[in-house]
Amino acid sequence: MTEERKNSVEKKYKVGVEAALEVMGGKWKPLIIYHLMTGRKRTSEFRRLIPGITQKMLTTQLRGLEKDEIVARKVYKEIPPKVEYELTSYGWGLKPTLDLLCYWGEDHLEKVHGDKSKVLEDF
Repeated sequence: MTEERKNSVEKKYKVGVEAALEVMGGKWKPLIIYHLMTGRKRTSEFRRLIPGITQKMLTTQLRGLEKDEIVARKVYKEIPPKVEYELTSYGWGLKPTLDLLCYWGEDHLEKVHGDKSKVLEDF
């Protein structure tokens, strides 16, 4: 690898959050990861759990997570074919981050949509 190419690869991200957001950012990937934390899922289960996602988008997001080794795809040799997805051990490393994001989101919902008198007391 040339020195110029090596430097361009190293400088793709200026901070770690950029790399993290590339892997798990967007609207759907965090939801997919969140639901996989309760166990393996089939495509039809994701469609029930995430009603707004299209089949094409679900497939695209799962492929991306599989490529980044966050999700493993298991194909059962039966008719009709059965496919399940689960978090890899590497993917489980995202749990603390996603838990904190969930806690923050719940606090945010309470602050924005909860008891408005509490918000006024804070000032």
